[in-house]
Amino acid sequence: MKRYSWIFVAVAMLAAVAVTVRRTARSAAGSRDTHSTAPVAKLSTANMKPVPDLSLKDLSGKQIDLKEFRGKVVLVNFWATWCDPCREEIPWLIDLQKKYGARGFQVLGVAMDDEGAKVVQPFVEKERFEVDGQKLAMNYPILIGDPDEADKFFGGMGGIVGLPTSVLISPDGKRVRSVIGPVDPDKLERDIQSLL
Repeated sequence: MKRYSWIFVAVAMLAAVAVTVRRTARSAAGSRDTHSTAPVAKLSTANMKPVPDLSLKDLSGKQIDLKEFRGKVVLVNFWATWCDPCREEIPWLIDLQKKYGARGFQVLGVAMDDEGAKVVQPFVEKERFEVDGQKLAMNYPILIGDPDEADKFFGGMGGIVGLPTSVLISPDGKRVRSVIGPVDPDKLERDIQSLL
């Protein structure tokens, strides 16, 4: 059993190094070119499975149902205030919401902090993130996560394996892609464009 633990630790460390190298290379190269004029092929969702509904409270206590966003491309992002990789991808999510929100895209942040709103609310109110040379607040709804709802959302398969975890959903409510760990912003953006 110890041997498998060491293998798991080694794989996790290699993955962390790869993500760091990729981010360093991207930072050294400057901001990413997200204004490509190349056409993006439309993605067919015919063979994809629908996602179950997700119903959680936002920071003001209002119940929000995922089905309210039917007709939009939705990225459900499970995160936590203490999660460094989660915090690193927030600027990308702010940028994507800013760019594509008017075209029918919506990020929904689901905060999985054990302490709930008493920790998440001050974080959202206080934190600002560097996006295109500006310090911006999170510009998308933040919902308070619930492990039971997350388990139902992931089909009763044990809920969330790690944070961040993101699920891209088509306008017709089908799961297009699930990502455990930080998203690849360029790939995610191409997927969003192909669904809009």
